[in-house]
Amino acid sequence: MEMGIPSNYRYMGRSYSDGGDSSGAFSDCNSDRSGEFPSYGSPTSSSSSSSGGGGLQRLLVACAADYSDEVVRGLISDLESPAATIESQRRAAMELRLLAKHNPENRLRIVAAGAVGPLVALLSHPDPLLQEHGVTAILNLSLCEENKALIAAAGAIRPLVRALRTGTPAARENAACALLRLAQLDDLRAAIGRYGAIPPLVALLESSAPRGKKDAATALFTLLASRENKIRAVEAGIVRPLLDLMADPESGMVDKAAYVLHAVVEVAEGRAAAVEEYGVPVLVEMVETGTPRQKEIAVRSLFEICRESAIYRKMVTHEGAIPPLVALSQSGTKKAKEKAEALIELLRQPRTAGVSHY
Repeated sequence: MEMGIPSNYRYMGRSYSDGGDSSGAFSDCNSDRSGEFPSYGSPTSSSSSSSGGGGLQRLLVACAADYSDEVVRGLISDLESPAATIESQRRAAMELRLLAKHNPENRLRIVAAGAVGPLVALLSHPDPLLQEHGVTAILNLSLCEENKALIAAAGAIRPLVRALRTGTPAARENAACALLRLAQLDDLRAAIGRYGAIPPLVALLESSAPRGKKDAATALFTLLASRENKIRAVEAGIVRPLLDLMADPESGMVDKAAYVLHAVVEVAEGRAAAVEEYGVPVLVEMVETGTPRQKEIAVRSLFEICRESAIYRKMVTHEGAIPPLVALSQSGTKKAKEKAEALIELLRQPRTAGVSHY
């Protein structure tokens, strides 16, 4: 059995498309990376070595088997028992995590068996690996729509934010994904922001590995549907890392960063920050040389920046925006043409026109 590990147990089934509108720029964070676990014959990690000689086989069974409710309750009991060792708790948390990874029915059964409370308790556990398993089990359970409100009601948001700040790299990435899943409930977005999720997500966007950047951008894109969270993001310094990613085609993050920036410039604080951080040249260059989708989102952001400020309109004009906007109005997508035409008309207004000068 160990020799026949399917490839989908070793590689994570997440993808981020670069085609289409914002729904193509972003995709949901899916279940955790099976690649955290060693394949047959590789050096064992701390998570697998604690499982004994049959550890890997048990993990594969946990992924694929239809466990009974009795076994699930036994795993929950292992988590809650005062006499349980760290090793036994790690094994139990890992198996619950993997049971919830691929099987939607298991996600419902695990929650119905009472696992949410004990797993939320692990989010604050001092053992980094046990915390990581708890975070990732919560992520996997949150993939089921029916579980999201129950997870939030169990008090998961605050410790998920703490794990986002201080956990292992995998725990931070999976905490970002779990918060994204919870943020898909409209009434939780502002609460997640109030609990302090925005600054560590910005930090993840700025300094993590590529997967962490993508997870952070996706979570931020969802959270910034709340006006309060847009302001929190500006205060956390989101604009500079977004512009850096937009200016670096090798980052693989140009589209995602551009869409997040557009959400930011929908508030006055975001427009001011984008101008102060020299975002206008980046956006004008994107209108001139970007892909069709990049041109469309860039012109939308420029329109937001210019809409209420004669000074910003002058800056955009001096940056040389008119020629690429004219070209876009003639050859872009339907939406891009319309927005380019509207921006050209706005830029040609008298300098004193507009709601304000700033």
